[in-house]
Amino acid sequence: MLAIVGATGTGKSALSLDLAERLAEEGRPAEIVNADAMQLYRGMDIGTAKVPPAERRGIPHHLFDVLDPADEASVAWFQQEARAAVEQIADRGAVPILVGGSGLYVSAVLFDLRFPGTDPAVRARLERELEDRGPGELHRRLRELDPASARTIDAQNGRRIVRALEVIELTGAPFDAGLPEQPTYWRPAQIIGLDLPRAQLVERLDRRAAEMWSDGIVEEVRSLLADGVRFGQTAGRAIGYAQAIAQLRGELDQESAIEQTAALTRRYARRQVSWFRRYHDARWLSADQPGLVDEALARAA
Repeated sequence: MLAIVGATGTGKSALSLDLAERLAEEGRPAEIVNADAMQLYRGMDIGTAKVPPAERRGIPHHLFDVLDPADEASVAWFQQEARAAVEQIADRGAVPILVGGSGLYVSAVLFDLRFPGTDPAVRARLERELEDRGPGELHRRLRELDPASARTIDAQNGRRIVRALEVIELTGAPFDAGLPEQPTYWRPAQIIGLDLPRAQLVERLDRRAAEMWSDGIVEEVRSLLADGVRFGQTAGRAIGYAQAIAQLRGELDQESAIEQTAALTRRYARRQVSWFRRYHDARWLSADQPGLVDEALARAA
């Protein structure tokens, strides 16, 4: 299995397509498995930079457009679905290429990670507290109970904060939101990481935020809402979508919506880089270097 990781805006999707084509030319067909939490959702295309079906070059893609925006995905569910896809691809004699920037989702497939169960009553109580008090207060509680996990969970990510507090309450142990120092692989894998200098990445991310609006993210959201689509907690907090929804509600003007999207994307990219840099076996490549596909193939050989 190959995995292509890195911050948003580094060109992971493009490299995955190029690699799959080159592998096919060498007699090794490849198929792509999504590991971006937001590209799971149907109709959410512009803000997630999802490759349109017509541009997938005939390469099979898995775990794209498999959930409605109202659905709530869990990492345990994703692990099961993604691993099943990987095994089916391998059974066909093809190379699975796992692609995405959602760190915990990628890790759940690559490494032997297990996820505690849930308790509906505890979850419901914590979600009521989240609604009544907001994520800030729950994050402060998490810092007191499990400082290490609190450092890795965004203070505005109410869903993950609730999950961490639920696990702590049920198990009496830390949530362990990060990776073990030496994680065990689920199956043999080669990891290719894409990187860019921070200034260059920030320029790309700011341009991407503006392009979401010029490409029609507000119209995309308006159309989804007109069709009766309901955004759940996960889809509704997707960067860009939350701001487009706020703009449609009159809570943000367009300039503020774009600025907020850019700022949140930059912050998210920093967390992605921090997460993936802990992959000790990753082969890191500059996303804009000449001969990127050849170098990636050599590193993955």
